[in-house]
Amino acid sequence: MASVSFDLAVFAMDESADALAVRTMFERCQSGSHVEGEFDNRIVGFYEGLRVVFPDRAPYGPDSPWMSTPLAVGIDHVFMCLSFSRCTQAIATIEDLTKKYQLAIWDPQSGEAYLPGT
Repeated sequence: MASVSFDLAVFAMDESADALAVRTMFERCQSGSHVEGEFDNRIVGFYEGLRVVFPDRAPYGPDSPWMSTPLAVGIDHVFMCLSFSRCTQAIATIEDLTKKYQLAIWDPQSGEAYLPGT
């Protein structure tokens, strides 16, 4: 039986960002148009915090939530492909870290953005 997966993306955006801005940023990144420059410290903190709990490089634990590794990391985003059957703790960790670092979450399956402070 094949595992079911879903994607989430996390973005470093300014405080005035809305759902349309998050969608636009996701689409820009998906098209391969990536911004060059220095990593946003919020993305670095999020990614490092996430890797401590759920490594995206071998060796993986049997409960690893990742369907694709390593995670796709850019200067302003992290893309994650999660296993639906092993994602509960990972989603809680992702939510905690996005709140801590004031990042936006994009769910491409539902087309919804979860903005900092909401």
